[in-house]
Amino acid sequence: MNLNQVTVQSVDIAASITFYTALGLTLIVESPHYARFECPEGGSTFSVHLTDRASLSNTVVYFEVSDLEQTVAALESNGLQFSSAPTRESWLWYESRLSDPAGNEICIYTAGDNRKNPPWRIN
Repeated sequence: MNLNQVTVQSVDIAASITFYTALGLTLIVESPHYARFECPEGGSTFSVHLTDRASLSNTVVYFEVSDLEQTVAALESNGLQFSSAPTRESWLWYESRLSDPAGNEICIYTAGDNRKNPPWRIN
């Protein structure tokens, strides 16, 4: 099994397209109610689906990058605002967070080998 895509809600497809292209994703499908993007690395895609009202979501979408500080600086220069600066977390990830126009939480992070093989991994 392979994860194909994740879809989150959007109250404004155009604003979501602006946000996710500024984040570095490539728009591959666009309609009045839906947009789909390719991630710049790997084979995963990400999409937004129009809803008439936002509802509180506890989902966090994670995008891994090789250099968190450089990526955050580049995204901030593109006008994106982060809610947290790059932080080394107790789970051994280095991450920074922001929200998309619908309020979906996005985490940009670097984890290296700890992404799949933390010291507490079950064998």
